[in-house]
Amino acid sequence: MRIVFMGTPDFAAASLEQLVQDGFDVCAVYTRPDKPKGRGMALSVSPVKELALKLEIPVFQPQTMKTGEEAERIRSFAADAIAVVAYGMLLPDSVISATRCGAINLHGSVLPKYRGAAPIQWAVLNGDRVTGLSTFYLCSEMDAGDLIYTEETEIGEFETSGELFDRMKIQGAALLSRTLQDIDCGIAPRTPQNHSLATKVPRLDKSLSPIDWKKSPRQIVKQICGLQPWPVATMELQGALLKVFSAQYTDTETDAEPGTVVGAGAAGIEIACGGGKTLLITEVQAPGKKCMPAGDYLRGHPIRL
Repeated sequence: MRIVFMGTPDFAAASLEQLVQDGFDVCAVYTRPDKPKGRGMALSVSPVKELALKLEIPVFQPQTMKTGEEAERIRSFAADAIAVVAYGMLLPDSVISATRCGAINLHGSVLPKYRGAAPIQWAVLNGDRVTGLSTFYLCSEMDAGDLIYTEETEIGEFETSGELFDRMKIQGAALLSRTLQDIDCGIAPRTPQNHSLATKVPRLDKSLSPIDWKKSPRQIVKQICGLQPWPVATMELQGALLKVFSAQYTDTETDAEPGTVVGAGAAGIEIACGGGKTLLITEVQAPGKKCMPAGDYLRGHPIRL
């Protein structure tokens, strides 16, 4: 089966690698344009581009897919399908219809739940115990096309978005490969989504970082886990803005105001939360410093209770 692949981040690179390993003829790769990054603002290539160059697959990086030029180019490849994984750019109908089987997308949720950006992070942030993956036919509306396959996976109580990404990119790569194989064999199902059950989620930004101590310990743990590796949860402590990387539940009950430090020692920083409970912060990062155990941070920044 001849494939045009479209994707950008590491999550997508895993699928590209799987398709090549499974014998698909990936004739072209589309990825987002290189972006300036770091202090020197040097151009940074995407993980998908890096892998495609290594595999000697032609790479295309248009600023937009809305011109007829890209649809014509894709038609010239005589590909059977377009495989899309976290490309980050909407495809017009002219591109979607430029191959025999259309465009097939791998999405990080069980659709129609969590259409849009950052579905994996929002599953963690919302405290879901189960999430999953979907393959579906692209259409003009975002993440609304007919479903092909879905698979579920449990979310660990303290599993971060980054850790979940690492698991799901492997699971998703295998699901995408299976989907394309079954499409090629003519045995893939096609099921319209129940649009009445659809939910949409936005991209993450730093406004989500500050911890609201009035929330329950579990809500705060899920915020800490869901915002890793970016933008990371934050808290203020003695005038310093700390990034928070891990926490543990406690059995402590307190009538202290949420946000009050009720304990500080080698184990970490215990803070009052909503519902009369507390949470033990165990890993933090001060500005300009590396992430460290909260107990180590306290040695240089003692708290008087």
